[in-house]
Amino acid sequence: RAHMRHFVKMHGLGNDFVVFDAREAPFALTPEQARFVADRRIGIGCDQILTILPSRRADAYMRIHNANGGEVGACGNGVRCVGAYLM
Repeated sequence: RAHMRHFVKMHGLGNDFVVFDAREAPFALTPEQARFVADRRIGIGCDQILTILPSRRADAYMRIHNANGGEVGACGNGVRCVGAYLM
């Protein structure tokens, strides 16, 4: 059974992102799910997937998945998009 999640598609200086706000209902993407979402033919299509999660130390925490399903620690354009989304 498919599960629907709301998302926002954002663009920052030439990169495109799928942003999931998971602060209310946290979830984790598997590498396979991340690849599917990022696929431009059968998914939503993006360079990276940004998941906004709750944080005990800040207003939010961001996880970043590349289109190949791997997770990375930082993305400047992604931070700009999440900052705009949160503001």
